[in-house]
Amino acid sequence: MSFLYPSFLFGLLAVSVPIAIHLFNFRRTRRVFFSNVALLKTVQTETKSFRRLKHWLILAARCLFLACLVLAFAQPFIPSKNKIGLSRQGVTSLYVDNSYSMQNERNTKRYLDIAIGRLDELLTLFRNATSLQLLTNDFSAAEQQAGSAEAIRDRVTSIRFAHTPRTLESVYKRQRNLLSSLSPSGGNQLFWFSDFQKSTAGDLSRLQIDTTDRLFLVPLDAQATKNVYVDSVWLSTPFIREMQNNSLNVKLSNGGREEVRNLPIRLYLDDTQTSTASATIAPGGSATVSLNFNVTSKGYHRGRIVFEDYPITFDNQYFFVIEASPAVRVMHVYEQRANTDYINTVFSNDSLFVRRSFNAQNFDVGQLKETDLVVLEGVSQVNGTLRTELERFVRQGGSLAIIPPPTPDISNYNPFLSALGVAGVQSSGAAGSSPTLLPLAEPDRRNPFFRDVFQQTYQSDPLNLPSAAPVWRWSGGDRLLSLRDGNPLLSQARAGQGYVYLLANPLATQYGNLAEHALFVPVMYKMAALSVRPQRTAYSFDESLISLPISNPSERAVYKLKRDKLEIIPVQRLVGNQLLLEMPKSNELATGQEVESGYYELQLNNGPGAGKTERLLAFNHGNQESAMDFYSADELRRAFANQPNVEVFDSIQDGDFVQVLEQENLGRSLWKYFLMGALAFLLIEVALVRFMKG
Repeated sequence: MSFLYPSFLFGLLAVSVPIAIHLFNFRRTRRVFFSNVALLKTVQTETKSFRRLKHWLILAARCLFLACLVLAFAQPFIPSKNKIGLSRQGVTSLYVDNSYSMQNERNTKRYLDIAIGRLDELLTLFRNATSLQLLTNDFSAAEQQAGSAEAIRDRVTSIRFAHTPRTLESVYKRQRNLLSSLSPSGGNQLFWFSDFQKSTAGDLSRLQIDTTDRLFLVPLDAQATKNVYVDSVWLSTPFIREMQNNSLNVKLSNGGREEVRNLPIRLYLDDTQTSTASATIAPGGSATVSLNFNVTSKGYHRGRIVFEDYPITFDNQYFFVIEASPAVRVMHVYEQRANTDYINTVFSNDSLFVRRSFNAQNFDVGQLKETDLVVLEGVSQVNGTLRTELERFVRQGGSLAIIPPPTPDISNYNPFLSALGVAGVQSSGAAGSSPTLLPLAEPDRRNPFFRDVFQQTYQSDPLNLPSAAPVWRWSGGDRLLSLRDGNPLLSQARAGQGYVYLLANPLATQYGNLAEHALFVPVMYKMAALSVRPQRTAYSFDESLISLPISNPSERAVYKLKRDKLEIIPVQRLVGNQLLLEMPKSNELATGQEVESGYYELQLNNGPGAGKTERLLAFNHGNQESAMDFYSADELRRAFANQPNVEVFDSIQDGDFVQVLEQENLGRSLWKYFLMGALAFLLIEVALVRFMKG
């Protein structure tokens, strides 16, 4: 038998008090005089030996009463047979997983509620402890303090779901920070109440528990039920236009082991339902649905994908933002151009395009920051700053279309084009007053570049194609148009994040009729359309770094994210016209702040124009917790098989959870029996005094 509080055993010295009273009778005899002895009650006589026996029995009852009472306060117990055991002394750290996956239910009761209920029962084993720590996924400052069982019980009632999943390794490091400061010598115990979701638990093989710590894993025996979530959302075209049919693609995934059939999917734009579809998703599989919509105005529109999927509901909505009719900014830089300004004619007929023209001699390269497509026409040489900035422009995502002059400087263009993925440029010898025209070959209509260029009804009909006289030829890039002699007329090359389009002939009429042909307009439109960066419809809080394009950024500008009354100023830096934001984690936010899925306005926080909304963004929580795959108790035992100080407990669903835990790890507590013994001996003493006559 062992004692939890052995210092109380000093109270056994109190047994000497009744012994002293019985051995030394401190009462003095007083003589009482009566006037008439006839009024005295007849006294029943008793023998000396009977009186002595009675006194000894009373003494024994009193001594045993005090002894049992002292032992009850010392809390004796029979030690457990478990090697690692459990101690109610030292520091006890309690971790409750409050991630969104704990919304899962068992018998209509959420996992988080089950874990909190069992934790409340566990606190009864530590009711007299003063070094208890409660940890959740919030990782708040208040959780770094130790407190009593009652203080922990009060905090348990305020646990809410947190959007930030934590790996088990980060949880243990967080607990060790407190344990190392409060009890550096070790001898502490840690409890983890969790569903042990595989997608968020991390690599268990790397998790090494200090041998001085005792870790008790309490899995919730979670079941992999069905759960549908949105994997991604994207537009079918680079940009959308008002009053036209547009298409939105939604990829849905099933993170559970049950098939989902005919799940209704609803699309909301600006809080109005605009389209519906249904999806059937196999267990662990995915499906893509297309939703058609149209918008009646330009600018940003708030979108939502909504479906009903229980019991996991945190991922039943997906927020996104689309921008209708964003202006495509085209810059025409020329030196020698055709008599007819074909570029101006093409892009001036549609309000979608914003076109500007500059002579190459007085062109300000700083304006490239506000351009999507640069058409370089008739420039004989590309040198110095112009060359450097054009290379940077393309690599950062811009598109460059090069239309050669009648006599291009091949030696100057070769290193420039080679750096952009077009090699082997050489003169074709067609420059002169009467160049030889060659017909175009039939374009490959299966090329993605020509998607939506040719009408469906004319897919198999021969085309009336133009003729052209090339002034140079090259290798490299993907051919879009070719001449019948096998040489390229128009090619597309990828350079960094942008595209380079190279045309073989000038637009002057003596070099062909391509600029006057019906094919020229859709080809130039396609270049402009592909120059627009694909719209990023939504972002995730799990992304550590977010890149956003900014128009005319100031070097000292500071931006903030605003949603209703919440304002966040992330760590940020400007690189060219790209704003890089480091999204804060939940424990990095101020008290009372909480990030939720929804729409956020990117606003300028300082300087002229402060408070102006630069753009509208949509943020969602990551989909790690949407995968319904969990570690079982047996899998956890195998993962920690080489660490004897880790025990996996698998009876959290039992009603006698605390009792089983106490018997297996604390041993059998005996203080209740000693308390009952103290009361019994007290009653025996009363009975001896009252009823033992003789």
